[in-house]
Order: sequence, then C-alpha cells, then structure tokens
Amino acid sequence: MTQISVQSLLGMSSAGVGIIVGSVCFIVALVLGYFICKILDKTRIAKNRVTAQNILQDALNEAKQVKKEALLESKEETQRLKDECETELKERRNELLRLETRIVQREDFIQKKEEQLDKKSDLLDAAKNDLKVKEDELNNLIELQNQKNMEVDAKLEKVAKYTKDEAKAELISRYEEDAKKEAAIIVRNIEQTAKDEADKKAKDIITMAIQKCAADHTSEVTVSSVTLPNDEMKGRIIGREGRNIRTLENATGVDLIIDDTPEAVVISSFDPIRREIARLSLEKLILDGRIQPARIEEMVEKVKKDVDQTIKEAGEEAVFEAGIHGMHPELVKILGRLKFRTSYGQNVLKHSLEVCRLAGLMAAELGANVNVAKRGGLLHDIGKAVDFEMEGTHISIGVDLATKYKESKAVIHCIAAHHCEIEFESLEAMLVQAADAISSSRPGARRESLETYVKRLQKLEEIANDFKGVEKSYAIQAGREIRIMVKPNEVSDESAVFLAKEIAQRIEKEMEYPGQIKVNIIRETRTVDYAK
Repeated sequence: MTQISVQSLLGMSSAGVGIIVGSVCFIVALVLGYFICKILDKTRIAKNRVTAQNILQDALNEAKQVKKEALLESKEETQRLKDECETELKERRNELLRLETRIVQREDFIQKKEEQLDKKSDLLDAAKNDLKVKEDELNNLIELQNQKNMEVDAKLEKVAKYTKDEAKAELISRYEEDAKKEAAIIVRNIEQTAKDEADKKAKDIITMAIQKCAADHTSEVTVSSVTLPNDEMKGRIIGREGRNIRTLENATGVDLIIDDTPEAVVISSFDPIRREIARLSLEKLILDGRIQPARIEEMVEKVKKDVDQTIKEAGEEAVFEAGIHGMHPELVKILGRLKFRTSYGQNVLKHSLEVCRLAGLMAAELGANVNVAKRGGLLHDIGKAVDFEMEGTHISIGVDLATKYKESKAVIHCIAAHHCEIEFESLEAMLVQAADAISSSRPGARRESLETYVKRLQKLEEIANDFKGVEKSYAIQAGREIRIMVKPNEVSDESAVFLAKEIAQRIEKEMEYPGQIKVNIIRETRTVDYAK
C-alpha cells in the first residue's frame, strides 16, 4: 500500500515538473519574441526613414526640374509674344504709311479740283458780265416797244372813244355772254341725248339679261312635312312616354308637330339644315321600322354626314355652274349651305346663281369686269348661310366671311353695297345690286302672305308711336324703313339720336323680320303767319 502511494506521488511530481518547465519555456519564448519584434520594428523604422528621405530628395529634384522647365516655357512664351508684337507693330506702321500715301494723293486731287473750280469761276464771271450786257440791251428794247404801244393805244382811244381798259372789258363781256349761251344749249342737248340713249341702252341690257337668264321659281317655306304610311306610325314616332320624339328633337334641334293631320308629321325649325336632317332621318326611320332612341341617334349621325356631303357638292356644283375658279374650299362649303336657306320662299342658292348670271351678262355688255361681277353676285348673300349662328346682318357677316377667306376688295365691296347701305365705288357693285333687285322682284320669285306683311308693318308703326314725342310714323319700302316725325318742342336734335337707338333696340327685341330695318327720325320746325 505504501509502495503504491510513493510511486503515484513520484508520477505526479514528474508531470508537474513538466508543466512548470513548459510554462517557463513559453514565457521565455514570449520574452524573446517581444525583443525580436522590437528589434525588427526599429529596423523597419530605419528603412522607412531612409525611404522617406529618398522620396523627399526625388521630389525636390523633380520640383527643380519642373521649375526649370517652367522658366524655359515662360521665356519661350515671352519671346513669342515679343515677336507677335513686333510683327503687329510692323503691320501697323505699313498701314500708316499706306494711309499717309492715300492722304497725300487725296490732297493732290483736291488741289487739282480747286484749280479747276477757280478756272470755272472765272469763266462764270465772264458769262455773267456778258449776260448783264445783253439784259441791259433787252430792257432798252422793251422800253422802246412800250413807248410805241402807248402811242398806238392813245391813237386807238381817240378813234374809238374808249379807253383801253373799257374796250377790253366790253369785248370780254360780249364774248362771255355769247359763249355761255352756246355752252348752255350744247350741254342741254348733250344731256338730253345722253339720257335718252342711256335709258334705251339700260332697258336693252336689262331685257337681254333677263331673257338670257330665264329661271323657274318654286316657293319654299320654313316647315317640312313627312308623309306617314298610316296613323299608327305617329304612336311609334312618339314612343313610350314620348322618349322617341324627345330623342329625335334633341338630336336634330327641331320641333316635331304631331296633330290631327292624317298620316303626316310637320317638322318646324328656323335652321333649314336642321330641318332637312330631321326630315331625312325620320323618313329613313319610317322605312327601316326600328324606331328607338339608340337607332334614332345612329340614323341622325349618318344623315348629318350625308347632308354635309350634299352641302359640299352643292357648293362645288354652284361654283362650277357659275364658271368661277380659285374660291376657298371653306367658302365653297358655306355657299353650299344656301341650298337649304330660303328668303321669302325663294331658295337663296338659286337666287345667288341667278344674280351671278345677270350681273355677268350686264357686265359683259357694259365692258365691266365680268369675273368680279359674277363673283360678287354669287357671294352677295353668303352671310345668310350662317346668319342664324352669328350676330349681325347678313351683309356684315358676308363681308367678314369674304375678308377671312381672302376675296378681293372689289368683290367685298359688291357684297357690302348690294342693299345700298354704302355708296357705290364701282360699276360691278351697281350691277350686282341691280341683278339682286331683278331676281327678287320677278313675279312668283318671293312671297309673303298679305296678312303677315300687314301685321308686320302695323307692329312697326305701333312700336314707334309708343315713344314720347313721336307725332307720326310711316313704315315704307316694304317694311325695310320706318320714317318717324317727331315734335320739335319735345325732342331736340341731341335726343333724336338716342330716340332712334331706343326704337331700333325695341324693334330688334319684339319683332322678327328679314334683313334690317332703317329707323329714320325727322325733326323740323315750321312757322306760319298770314298777311291781312
């Protein structure tokens, strides 16, 4: 037991010694490693210092080299600038020399001119002296002639018992009186002959133009009627709770009148194009049989395209028929709209073509510009195509359209003057106005019911008579003018202007009429007395 314990202690003792020895060796190794690292660091630092000194030395050397090169470059640049300055200075000196040479030459030229002018001045002085001598001689001759004339006049006065001035005045008076009588007779004869010939020529030209331009007339109105296959179709057009008729009216902008008239529907609208679209749409819907809101809108859109094409073709056909070229396409399209426009039942496009032909024929007879007359005649009522869409009279609208689409000033004047609102400046404008009057005045060309016409004139006079200070009023020129007599003690010249404006505004507000109405106020003072 004791032996075993001793051996175990010896074993443990040798193991502990090994651990201790190992620990000591590790510590010694650490210490040696520390010193070795320290020595290596010192060596590395020394090498880095040497390297840094070498780099610094290289940098210094490179800086010296750069400085040297910069100095060389600056010297070269300085030399170059110096050379350029010397070259420029040399050129300027040469330029100065050239200028100096030119100045010297100019001075020589001026000196020569001065010498020439001096010579001419001497010659002019000599000519003046000669002229003065001749003038003195002429004055002497005139004085001698005057003396002789005075002697002759004195002798004539003794013989005729008249002074010179009295004889001259008597002679002039007699010649004047005789000349005036003869001139008055000649002028009267010429005026009478010219008047007779002008009347005959005008009648011949107008008669010839009317004969060459014979046209049929059909009266047109502002309502259209659509024939129905049966009265049952009225209910289908109205639709459930009126939805079909409302859709059609909203889509076309017209009024559909369905009354007791058998198998007929009346379409009413101030716009002829809308009325035509509604008529065609309704006829196509009746033929199709499918009358419902969606189908109505579809059909109206289709008919609108067809009518637009018809308008374009009508304008092109009218321009071709009139023989006019170079008109703006938009103006041609607007002209085609007149196919569906009427004025007192007369189709405006047919009326325009007729005015175009009449004006052209009369212009050819009188030697005027045929092209301007025909163009002005065709476009004179172009404003009526859009007068329900734009403000103003059809004349002002037509002038604006013609100006917008680059028509000539002569054509624009024909449009502006065809109702005599402005003074005529050309023969062509007069011919267009005459052709317009001929076309609209033909029997059957235009119509207006007598009842409507009388009511319009009465309404016009009633409006004027309602104003204070109005004594009498007369509607004249088929209702195109209202002539108003005012009381001079109640209406002054200044207030007459405002009265005319107020009457015109009330007429515009309360009446519907074609064209325009002229309000003419007349104020006069009459004084009457009797000799007893």
